[in-house]
Amino acid sequence: MSNFTVVLKRELASYFATPLAYVFIVIFLMLTGVFTFFLGGFFENGQADLWAFFNFHPWLYLFLVPALSMRLWSEERKSGTIELLMTLPISLRDMVVGKFLAAWLFTGIALLLTFPLWMTVNYLGEPDNGAIMAGYLGSWMMSGAFLAIGSCISAATKNQVIAFILTAVVCFLFVMSGFNLVQEWFTGWALDWVVDAIAALSFLTHFNAIAKGVLDLRDVLYFMVIIIGWLVATAIVLDMKKAD
Repeated sequence: MSNFTVVLKRELASYFATPLAYVFIVIFLMLTGVFTFFLGGFFENGQADLWAFFNFHPWLYLFLVPALSMRLWSEERKSGTIELLMTLPISLRDMVVGKFLAAWLFTGIALLLTFPLWMTVNYLGEPDNGAIMAGYLGSWMMSGAFLAIGSCISAATKNQVIAFILTAVVCFLFVMSGFNLVQEWFTGWALDWVVDAIAALSFLTHFNAIAKGVLDLRDVLYFMVIIIGWLVATAIVLDMKKAD
């Protein structure tokens, strides 16, 4: 068994060894139901789709994912076990990717448990299941981007509360850059290419395109670049901390 697989299994099992996994999943399922049926106007829209469901995912992840990612490295640093990890015959890359993928798979499990909503819209009408599948893929990839950012910030501090707040703030900036209000503010004085670049950095811009069923390779690559970039940053931060 490779070192990467060992880290992945250890981390994934650790989620279900504590109440964290079950609390996260229950809260996620409850909030998705409330946002979809009550705030999203699922029945009032009169359409058999899950747009009301996917529309709130960026805001759910803005609070739930930082709560998950804040423990990735902060807990190891606070308890002192990170020094033990660094002495094991496991590469830094395997540790960073293993921990991240465990958290990403866990969020994927929580997302898959919302399948009754998919069954509901198929019972009520004839939805575009291809668009719904694309929405699930886009949501999972977006959660990975949130987690990668949280991983880097968690590696930079021992305090989980600080890691949570900083992750939420950075992710909020990535989400808000796609809002028309933000873009209009920049339009008043910035060059067009600057406005376009800010919009292109937004999670919303790329996620909404995928959630509508438009599976553009550029949107998929955007999330992959964000994930890989922040994971590389995580490894750099950990290497710097090891040298201290």
